[in-house]
Amino acid sequence: MNPRRQTVQHQQQRIRHHASNSDAYTFFNLLTGPELLESVESSLPEHRERLFPPTETLSMFLAQAMNADRSCQHAVNDLSIKRLCGGLKPSSTYTGAYCKARKRLPVEMVSTLLRHTGCSISDQAPQSWRWMGRPVRLVDGTTITMPDTAANQAAYPQSRGQKAGLGFPLCRMVGIVCLSSGAVLDAALGRFRGKGGDEQTLLRSMLDTLSRGDILLGDAYYATYFLLYELRCRGVDGVFEQYGARRRSTDFRRGQRLGSRDHLIELQKPPKRPAWMSQAYYEQAPERLKVRELKAGEKILVTTLHCPKQAPKTALKSLFKSRWHVELDLRNIKTTLGLEMLSCKTPAMAVKELWVYLLAHNLIRLIMAQSALLADCLPRELSFKHSLQLWLAWRQYGGLGEDDDMSNLLMLIAQKRVGNRPGRTEPRAIKRRPKPYPLLTKARTTARAEVRKNGHPKKVK
Repeated sequence: MNPRRQTVQHQQQRIRHHASNSDAYTFFNLLTGPELLESVESSLPEHRERLFPPTETLSMFLAQAMNADRSCQHAVNDLSIKRLCGGLKPSSTYTGAYCKARKRLPVEMVSTLLRHTGCSISDQAPQSWRWMGRPVRLVDGTTITMPDTAANQAAYPQSRGQKAGLGFPLCRMVGIVCLSSGAVLDAALGRFRGKGGDEQTLLRSMLDTLSRGDILLGDAYYATYFLLYELRCRGVDGVFEQYGARRRSTDFRRGQRLGSRDHLIELQKPPKRPAWMSQAYYEQAPERLKVRELKAGEKILVTTLHCPKQAPKTALKSLFKSRWHVELDLRNIKTTLGLEMLSCKTPAMAVKELWVYLLAHNLIRLIMAQSALLADCLPRELSFKHSLQLWLAWRQYGGLGEDDDMSNLLMLIAQKRVGNRPGRTEPRAIKRRPKPYPLLTKARTTARAEVRKNGHPKKVK
């Protein structure tokens, strides 16, 4: 027998065995558990019985985030056909009632669900999924583009480098992601420019998401004195790349030597108090802070994990390589799901739409975690896009969650594995050329007037 075919058959048998001899739906049942229902009920607004109650509206909103056609018209048409196939009176295909229902949906309800599902997936993860028995949290930031409306521009202004009418409103998002499962534990949103919108400020607003014993893993932007001190106070360890200015002055001949290019040093408290910090907190911070610096490949890492026996240099080097997963998670949210460009025209609805996308991401991660648990592998070994495609197909063809159907779905998800490419380096460039149209360099109204007067310009060769 073909070795690959034999491996697949063995994997299928193992999944069926686990499904029949254990609680095969531990993760999936979180969606209907009493704790989750209580958190949803507490966030529901007062409402009468309608065609679009809050829970049905959220379900349709989530389907929009997962589907290629994200229009409200598609969501309403889909509901009408489902009612027709179920023997019910078909609903109207006009979108007005559904759009009003989306507007009534509390954003606190969606964000609460995101945090609850993320925390539940992470807490239910087996010990073997963790790094040296400890949960690792990834942190990173990105920007989200919104439709160019006056309301969006006022709340989330575009970059200063773009002329009025040529840019798009930008929202900055910082997320905390579970390394083992890929679930988003929390997110914070802010303006791309202006006070309070930088990544450090947004991260500080989410520090309560971290628990004692966690490890926070991030890039060079987060290796600051006061963040390292705050993490130490909370019993959380940090592993970050050393930022440029301090990296250039790193001298491994100084401090307490722990090994080759590995030492303990003391950082001095910055002489100037940051604008966001109170005087009392600044005075409370110690004058010196002991941290560990080590050379890992081409990078210098700074960490609060001081002991080389408990956290060997090779293990830290391998751990930092896994930071790349947060970049892939953001790509899955922005590109695979389509969050890169929101569609709602007002700031309140755009923010709500963003939280819905994050919740949709967590629901797919929920299924992947369940599949990985049954297939005896790590969730990071499974394909997000493959899982999303199977979930959409399963729902389209009437999957209702029966035990046999769910087992088969989880088995299909576990069949597709992603490549293990540590230290992957790719050029930030594209091979496919864009279509030969010039860039828009003036307001669209002005450009339209010129086209009416002079006709369209010739294509760029």
